Amino acid sequence: MKATLVVVNPASGGGRTRRRWPAVEKELAGAGVDFQVAFTSGPGDATRIARKAVHEGRALVVAAGGDGTISETAAGFFADGEPIPGATTRLGILPTGTGGDFRRTFGIPIAAAAAARVLAAGHTRRIDAGRVHYVDHSGHPELRYFVNIADAGIGGEVVHRVNTGPKALPGPVTFYLASVRSLLAYRNRRMAVTVDGLRREVVAQQVVVANCQYFGGGMRMASMADSGDGLLDVIVIGDVNALENARGLGRIRKGTHLDDHNPKFQLYRGHKVHVESEEPTRLDVDGEQPGFLPATFEVIPGALELVIPVSTSPG
Repeated sequence: MKATLVVVNPASGGGRTRRRWPAVEKELAGAGVDFQVAFTSGPGDATRIARKAVHEGRALVVAAGGDGTISETAAGFFADGEPIPGATTRLGILPTGTGGDFRRTFGIPIAAAAAARVLAAGHTRRIDAGRVHYVDHSGHPELRYFVNIADAGIGGEVVHRVNTGPKALPGPVTFYLASVRSLLAYRNRRMAVTVDGLRREVVAQQVVVANCQYFGGGMRMASMADSGDGLLDVIVIGDVNALENARGLGRIRKGTHLDDHNPKFQLYRGHKVHVESEEPTRLDVDGEQPGFLPATFEVIPGALELVIPVSTSPG
């Protein structure tokens, strides 16, 4: 058994990971990474494979795929809502899928050769994770973990369009087109948002619960989020109209949408967030669309040890 296990989702990126994998393997070997490979074949495989590797005491488990694969792999580091006791396994990233938002916060390069060198260097930092209790598509209560960003509202609609549509285009273009289509069709919802016990009733386009900074193919929604501060950043985008949407997209991509203190863009921070609505409202959890509100989000401080470039800033 080798110390490093690479969990590969060959279907990620519309099948690009499968086609590119022989070349990626060569880059890993060339960087001096001694590894084994485990391919996934369906939903949940990455979690099961990673959990087994953590219990085996592997030094490093690497997720090769998009944001969904990273999230599924990271979920294998948890059991019964908490990190697996006594585990020392680190998490690594090879970004090969459609979504590449998680890697952006940490400056993990998208090029396989550069990402392989980051894994070989082995520099790490502790980061938080999140857990969310929600209602699945069958109406049953469910628990899921997230490492990047979750949200309720239009973000769930965007992810639904991305995951059910073609993926021939680059990730940012795919997300941008899905965002535009969703904005044209979406109607804002009445929601109740409770952050650490303080309840607010709002009409909102979406409620974002962020551990990291980027989502939606490069949108810097939570520009001040620090993945290691033990808190979740909660951004409530209120009852914005079509013109405000058109103006806001560019500002969100740059991360400047909170700079002018627009009352329709509110930022809160907390350990526990509950969101509910009387209307059916989709969730987005790390680029997947697992179900609907009501949902409760909680931070798990210092849950993971992530391999990152040496130059990455604390955020």
